[in-house]
Amino acid sequence: MTDTTDDVLDPTAAQAAAAAPRPGDTLLGVEASLSGRKWRLREAEDAAVSQIARQCQIPDALARVVAARGIPPEQAGAYLQPRLRDSFPDPSSLADMDLAAATIWDAIEAGRRIALFADYDVDGATSAAQLWRWLAHFGQDAEIYIPDRVEEGYGPSAAAFETLRERGADLVVTLDCGAAAHEALKHGAGIGLDIVVIDHHLMDHDFPPAVALVNPNRPDDTSGCGHLAAAGVTFVLLAALNREGRRRGKLTADSEPNLLQWIDLAALGTVCDVVALSGVNRALVAQGLRVMGQWQQTGLKALADAAGVEGEASTYHAGFLLGPRINAGGRVGQSDLGARLLTTEDPALAERLAQQLDRLNAERRAIEQDVQEAALAQPEGQGSNRAVLVASGEDWHPGVIGVVAGRLKERFSKPVIVIGIDRQNGPGLGKGSGRSVPGVNLGGAISAAREAGLLIAGGGHAMAGGLTVEADRINELIAFLDERLAPELAAAGDAMAMQLDGVLSASGLTVELAELLERAEPYGQANPEPRFVLPRMRVAFAKRVGKDHVRFTLKDMAGTPVQGIAFRCADEPMGEALLKAGEYLFHAAGRVKLDTWQGRRRVQLQLEDLATAQE
Repeated sequence: MTDTTDDVLDPTAAQAAAAAPRPGDTLLGVEASLSGRKWRLREAEDAAVSQIARQCQIPDALARVVAARGIPPEQAGAYLQPRLRDSFPDPSSLADMDLAAATIWDAIEAGRRIALFADYDVDGATSAAQLWRWLAHFGQDAEIYIPDRVEEGYGPSAAAFETLRERGADLVVTLDCGAAAHEALKHGAGIGLDIVVIDHHLMDHDFPPAVALVNPNRPDDTSGCGHLAAAGVTFVLLAALNREGRRRGKLTADSEPNLLQWIDLAALGTVCDVVALSGVNRALVAQGLRVMGQWQQTGLKALADAAGVEGEASTYHAGFLLGPRINAGGRVGQSDLGARLLTTEDPALAERLAQQLDRLNAERRAIEQDVQEAALAQPEGQGSNRAVLVASGEDWHPGVIGVVAGRLKERFSKPVIVIGIDRQNGPGLGKGSGRSVPGVNLGGAISAAREAGLLIAGGGHAMAGGLTVEADRINELIAFLDERLAPELAAAGDAMAMQLDGVLSASGLTVELAELLERAEPYGQANPEPRFVLPRMRVAFAKRVGKDHVRFTLKDMAGTPVQGIAFRCADEPMGEALLKAGEYLFHAAGRVKLDTWQGRRRVQLQLEDLATAQE
């Protein structure tokens, strides 16, 4: 790659990028796009860009992307070539990690029965699969218990621990759950179970009873690993188990299991749990995707075949094709299907499970679409002055309400809570899931509502939360949240602005640019994929494809065409503007993507926003 790649930025873009925007500055003067967002140019200091380009021997265009993500020059090399050995934590730095490893080894040596209790999402399934495979290396056939989302709900319960004890379990390891399950863990200890907790969710100083509680987000943990998903914490646990085995003389360099054979599972859980792809997470995912792309795991290979995934693995494959299918079992089907798929070595069984998950995923999408259409009508009638939008309906499936809340949040650019009401017992009980926008602490507001006595249960973190509420108190809850969140939403305008990396000419949208940007992968949470603007474009062609996608061709003033696609927008302002295909001028913002359909490498714009341009 030569420095001519920098020519993809047109002169106006180079000038704009060279000057750090002042607070309130907008890119191309866009104060409110068709999605209602302000456009801002990501800040990148010229000195840092030049130093990164020189040190890493990369073009300025890539160096600017790196600098704009807050990567200092001294860390740019590690950012572009993340290596696990450079960022992997000392397992002992996590509170109780050595105790957890010793407890598991004690159980192995004593011939005690081990059970794994995991959450029903991808993070839980991949955590369980990792530890199960490590135990299987030593001849252990650990039982995996995944609770049913509808019948049992999230996390451990007294009834589940009773079941595991009756089945002969002596030690239970909870994965991606347990840190807040005080009553369940107390009951488990009371019936003779030893319990080790492996979790990553936020918790307070009131620890539940456990032999060992490993959670980088426990208040007294000083490891600095709070951004790990449970799958990442489990991978660190495997390293601790190997080390403890060597200390006991049970393992040698030749006999201990090679953990890298399971790093694809850690990467899948990390991507799907949408944690920050920085530090060790970035290295886990980068290395894990390389291993995943070899498709050596029987279950992952079967799932990739069912999803039509071929060749190298990417965060897109993990997060949008494989992950949703594993999640489908926990959302609308049998909760343990994903964990079973990820632990089998039987190709025939793997194919059956993968096909079953693929069918459940299609069912999940249909249910989700029905709930979304019903939920969408409610926020549209609640007024633009509302700080939080709440939609509720009877018998809405609890497995899809969180996804629907996320879809509506993207559409309305404000916090959304979707509540499914069950009236089978009494006047009605609503279980809700919410998603928020940057700068608005929805989880904190839900916790405040619980403390105010408006909720039966509820909590979460800044960007998401869950709650249980009596159906006849939903309006009261809305009023409380609206009043509490209004100041935060008003102050969050800049936080919700679309952040962009520069302005491209139509001729600058090239395969070479797309390949260059791939060098900064993996992209994800806290490492956003670059977005660029193509200014003053006309819609030359647009066609609705699928249910609500739009495929289009834009042309600049010189007639240079740009091919692209916009997802899930046909009935929204952006999609409607595209489908009119008139003579209006638009600034088009989106991501530069490689299209490898039928083996050809072409570039396209994945459109995310439009803004009207002055003639």
